[in-house]
Amino acid sequence: MHWQTNRFQIDLTTPKIMGIVNVTPDSFSDGGQHASRDAAMAHCEQLLSEGADILDIGGESTRPGALALPVDEELARVLPVLRHAVTLGVPVSIDTYKPQVMQAALDLGVDILNDVWALRWVGDPGGLTGRQVASQHGRCGVCLMHMHRDPQSMQITPMKGQAMPQVLSFLRQQAQELLALGVDGKRICVDPGIGFGKTVQQNFALLAQQAKLLGLGYPVLAGWSRKSSLAAVSQHSLSAVASLDARDRMVPSVAAALLAVQNGAHIVRVHDVKYTRQVLGVLSAMQQQKN
Repeated sequence: MHWQTNRFQIDLTTPKIMGIVNVTPDSFSDGGQHASRDAAMAHCEQLLSEGADILDIGGESTRPGALALPVDEELARVLPVLRHAVTLGVPVSIDTYKPQVMQAALDLGVDILNDVWALRWVGDPGGLTGRQVASQHGRCGVCLMHMHRDPQSMQITPMKGQAMPQVLSFLRQQAQELLALGVDGKRICVDPGIGFGKTVQQNFALLAQQAKLLGLGYPVLAGWSRKSSLAAVSQHSLSAVASLDARDRMVPSVAAALLAVQNGAHIVRVHDVKYTRQVLGVLSAMQQQKN
């Protein structure tokens, strides 16, 4: 399987690592460690040296309860970093839901639109939409993610019932709507949206049943890195308070990435690239001997 993006056709015969670059002062995962332009640029290069295959750059936190960021401020954060990243020889993704930011990123040569709203967000009435941006750009990759409700309310009122049937139905519908606009299916990737409006149990049900997503016919991206559900199950029970600091969740994050790949994920979106690369190397060595 391949994923068609703006400048690259990504070979997914082996799993790929998407390294996270948060150009934000309020990220749940790194506390603004890479909020400055220079720090974010340096982090891009560090992630590549550690084995990242794709860089995913975002300027607005979508953690539970996060407030929306004005477009101008988001552009000021991400454009200098994107301008540098596209010179580094790997696919670059913009993590945004705002059509104006998507268009500006594509104008710089960015390869992938990674949208937690699955291109559904509507800003100004009658204004540009994410779907229009994607359909008018003939080659960029698009990652469609499932999110229940919105970042402000998703964990206050999480999903009810079985998660996988709802996620499957949603992702199938969003992909079909893009196809109807003329977007080539080879450009589409899907993400079940771990932590975005789901309970701990629902997140792990999605992991256990993740192979069902493969039936949609698109590459699957899994984003477990440093999520609070990992902290919850690292305690004594599922009901325990998720007190493990986000930056101390490396071991469960790497374990989740490994399990996601074993359950069919083609891409894992991670903070801890170095250790994820190491564990996927171990998995690859075992699989080579089995084959």
